[in-house]
Amino acid sequence: MDTALRDKLLTVSVATLATALFKRGLRNQVIQGVHPVRAKGVNMVGPAYTLRYIPAREDRNQLAEFRNPEHPQRVAVESCPAGHILVMDSRKDPRAASAGDILVTRLMVRGVAGVVTDGGFRDAATIGGLDIPAYHSRPSSPTNLTLHEALDLNVPIGCGDVAVFPGDILVGDEDCVIVIPAAIAAEVADEAVEMTAYEDFVVEKVKSGTPVIGLYPKTKDEFTGEFEAWRKQNGR
Repeated sequence: MDTALRDKLLTVSVATLATALFKRGLRNQVIQGVHPVRAKGVNMVGPAYTLRYIPAREDRNQLAEFRNPEHPQRVAVESCPAGHILVMDSRKDPRAASAGDILVTRLMVRGVAGVVTDGGFRDAATIGGLDIPAYHSRPSSPTNLTLHEALDLNVPIGCGDVAVFPGDILVGDEDCVIVIPAAIAAEVADEAVEMTAYEDFVVEKVKSGTPVIGLYPKTKDEFTGEFEAWRKQNGR
């Protein structure tokens, strides 16, 4: 992933990115029902590497499957590239885990930038303490084989009602995760950085007692000069 793009996306919120995407007609890019296992204080940023689950069928999903070196869940953990984010389509079903602390630890050691599921993680408290961003619906102790069969790697999936294509750019903050189509990620990041600068200016003005009408959104010319002076003063 381009370093400059990554650095920009580290500084902006999912809310701001959602507005930038909304301006481009993309209204459904925030993964629904997914939140941090534990907030890390820094954004998760990276391209998507996907894993698709389907409903488990008992004759195909016994514990012996984990001995198979080609089991897609295990292969995903060993093949997700460093700097990417493993995104799992668990059909919004957290009744059985998408992964546990051992697999997420392996992802962390391999340099993966984060892990996201619209299901749940087992060993969630331990995962929350790891040095890797992880997002899920809720903790879930049953093994994935209980309800999920890992099937496809790096194919288009749905995660929390959002289409995720391999290589899409994901950004997660302390609230949630958003999916940015790769083709427009650079322009969205540029706009989000500009929006963030103005929003920070607005927050200062509001805290000092300025009404929001005419300020946010900026419809009064008087704020144009003030904002430019604020940018120079703050190196923004």
